[in-house]
Amino acid sequence: QLQLAESGGGLVHPGGSLRLSCTASGGFLDDYVIAWFRQAPGKEREAISLIIIREGGTYYRDSVRGRFTISSFRDGAGDTVDLQMDSLIPEDTGVYYCAGGPWGSSWNEKQYTFWGQGTQVTVST
Repeated sequence: QLQLAESGGGLVHPGGSLRLSCTASGGFLDDYVIAWFRQAPGKEREAISLIIIREGGTYYRDSVRGRFTISSFRDGAGDTVDLQMDSLIPEDTGVYYCAGGPWGSSWNEKQYTFWGQGTQVTVST
């Protein structure tokens, strides 16, 4: 069974950058749609970026397009999906999750079966 684990969160000043990683075990990420979700304080969790590795397709919510970049790679340790986050703003604060869903999954979290534990990102002075 696919297992996902996020890393790379932390505290950063506005305008700074962070790189989140989602590492997989128990399966290959190109068998799934992989998404990064964000849950801001007091708000519902929402998908902010998707990747369909086999198609080379990447998708972004308007609020992060042009600032965030999703990518994937495979090495001897397995599959990873990264989220490079640049020009961070306080509104990017939240817990970030990676999730895997079957083909056809898109922006609805109910479509996703596999979830990581989340990593906290705080953008603050």
